[in-house]
Amino acid sequence: MTQKYKALFFDADKTLLDFHATEKRGLEAVFAKHQLPLTEEIRSYYLTMNGALWESYERGEISRDTVLYTRFGRVFSHFGIPLDGVAFEQEYRKELDKGHDLMDGAMELIQALAPHYELYIVTNGTTQTQYRRLKDSGLYPYFQDIFVSGEIGSRKPMKAFFDHCFEKLPHLSPKDVLIIGDSLSSDILGGNYAGIDTCWMNAEQKENDTAAVPLYEIHHLRELPAILEKSDREIHKRS
Repeated sequence: MTQKYKALFFDADKTLLDFHATEKRGLEAVFAKHQLPLTEEIRSYYLTMNGALWESYERGEISRDTVLYTRFGRVFSHFGIPLDGVAFEQEYRKELDKGHDLMDGAMELIQALAPHYELYIVTNGTTQTQYRRLKDSGLYPYFQDIFVSGEIGSRKPMKAFFDHCFEKLPHLSPKDVLIIGDSLSSDILGGNYAGIDTCWMNAEQKENDTAAVPLYEIHHLRELPAILEKSDREIHKRS
């Protein structure tokens, strides 16, 4: 049967890699190292503020360095904690590098898809961290290439990010690709900008109150094969 998609672009964190688990463990480790209690108030403040910073980065309002090297300073300033936010970030980064928890069903899905599709990672994550985590998770060998915003010089959802991907993959065009990711503001909106079909990995079953328009929506990775099979059947009917 003819396949609608030749290649699949996967986001990494919260799509294939369980970043929530890695983040939780990393925060607990570095706070414990400094004998600093990680209260629910501090954790909640950090998570909300950090999420807002990454959204600003995706909109092009601030740089990646602003996200990474001001977030803990903001936490410490807010709570009156006398610690160096930049030094704390560097310690936290080392803890994140160790985390390679997988989303439920991720390995099984990728192993099943690898013989039939070209697989690529498209991520806004930090280069060193993403490569290490993908390798440690066991996912790395199944992907033909990894596209990281820090190496490219542009980020999702910018069209320039995806233009770079297709320049490196001249045998593919946007119509050949489906992007799967958890972020409406980077993965789905980026796919919309680039003319790529999109699948929203909405594991937390959030409401979409954004301008991003996913073609498909799943709540668990096990739902993806059925979407791919359905799209193939539709192509076959039309041919």
